[in-house]
Amino acid sequence: MPGRSLSTIAKTIRSKNAGVDRITFDVIFADRSDYDHVRRSGALSRESVCRLFGIDDDRITDYVEFEPALAIKFTIRRTRPSGSPGDADIFGSQNYGPLLDIEVPEE
Repeated sequence: MPGRSLSTIAKTIRSKNAGVDRITFDVIFADRSDYDHVRRSGALSRESVCRLFGIDDDRITDYVEFEPALAIKFTIRRTRPSGSPGDADIFGSQNYGPLLDIEVPEE
């Protein structure tokens, strides 16, 4: 069954530094029905984050479905500290891109 991309469902999708060695991601929804739909679908889970970013589960330090804010939040450990040689995104603000095209199946 065809679905919609996460970027058409979520109000906000962003990433940012969480200290020098972690990047945190926020996916925030405008209403409860969209939040619940994405949660139930499993399209954005620890497992899907690992597949999408090509990382092992132990790099995810936190994964939270935060109902009061209608948000799904997760934090991953960086492979190198922010601002160190070879770091392509010192602020961590450009890492959310792969989340945009996650396909969320219709119910």
